[in-house]
Amino acid sequence: MSPYPSKAGSSQGDSWSLLAAQAQNGDKTAYRRLLKEIAPFIRNSLFRGLVNPDWAEEIAQEVLISVHKSLNTYSPDQPFLPWLMAIVRFRRADFLRTHYRQRGEEGQASLEDPEFIRSHVTDSPLAGEYKDIEKALADLPVSQRRVLELMKIRGHSAREVADRLGMSVSAVKVSAHRSMIRLKKRLKY
Repeated sequence: MSPYPSKAGSSQGDSWSLLAAQAQNGDKTAYRRLLKEIAPFIRNSLFRGLVNPDWAEEIAQEVLISVHKSLNTYSPDQPFLPWLMAIVRFRRADFLRTHYRQRGEEGQASLEDPEFIRSHVTDSPLAGEYKDIEKALADLPVSQRRVLELMKIRGHSAREVADRLGMSVSAVKVSAHRSMIRLKKRLKY
């Protein structure tokens, strides 16, 4: 079963888009309702895509935090669901990478490692989407791709990336922001 809503559920996506736009304009009731409505959807989409379903709640909380932090980046003229699912996929990948790095089993797990995806992402329709993301990442200039990988995929702070690459913190943030814009356009999220 697909984690994406059916045609009947597309009105739900439209509803979430409207709530997100209202929340961006400061409507606290719409914001609370949006989070309340998307939380079960996020959990359900994660349950089917993980080897260990107990991880779904932890990842769902990270997704909700990311939605809170990045709601201002959502464009109300675009569908809400692809934007939300991009966050779900990135948070799931971050969680799995961190989990296995901490256990010492997958110290170098990455989106470029097909064995990692086959072993730990069981929802094959979502696993196939990694190819699109990999291609979009490969199209970025090397310097932007490196900044994005260190900050958004490996979880380093802007300061750590700046020190590692010999850049200013503001240059790192600008590069990461521009990279995310390019990826959104490329992936149409």
